[in-house]
Parts: sequence; C-alpha cells; structure tokens
Amino acid sequence: MERISKALDSGKYRDVVHAQVRQQERQITRPEYTYVLRNGFHEARKDEYRPEYNAWNYAIRGRTVDRRDLRVVVSFDEDGMLIITTIEVGK
Repeated sequence: MERISKALDSGKYRDVVHAQVRQQERQITRPEYTYVLRNGFHEARKDEYRPEYNAWNYAIRGRTVDRRDLRVVVSFDEDGMLIITTIEVGK
C-alpha cells in the first residue's frame, strides 16, 4: 500500500488501455478509483502473478465516497504504477 501511495503522490501512474475501456464501460472515474487506492485495503487473495509480463497484479478493494464497492487491480513497471482494471464488486 505504501508503494501505491507513493505512485499516487508523485503522479507516476497510468491507465493501461484495458483499464480505460473498462472504466468507460463501467462508468468508473479516476477520482473514484484513486479514492479506493488511497483508502481501501489490499485484497491479497485476489493477487495474481502474470508470467507473460513477469509481474504481479495486486487487488485493492474499497468503497467510494458514494458507497460503490470497487476493486482496482494494479501492477508496477520501471516507470511507476499501472492501473490494470477497475471492477464494481457485486455487479
């Protein structure tokens, strides 16, 4: 969670194309998912190693200000944090 906070504070994060598409489809905004990343919890059982990228995806879950239950999946590369996808849990 510390690494996520540092990426958010420094602005070193970006949405991958998949995340952009899903955010639009699911009507999830950047302020909503950044709020969850700052205030949510690490949902470790949903973490996943992706051998094709030689990287871990980490799941962060929490509620937005308007009480939407979101899961945000992030990964890291040499440039910072990647937003992999955003999901509204229970939909």
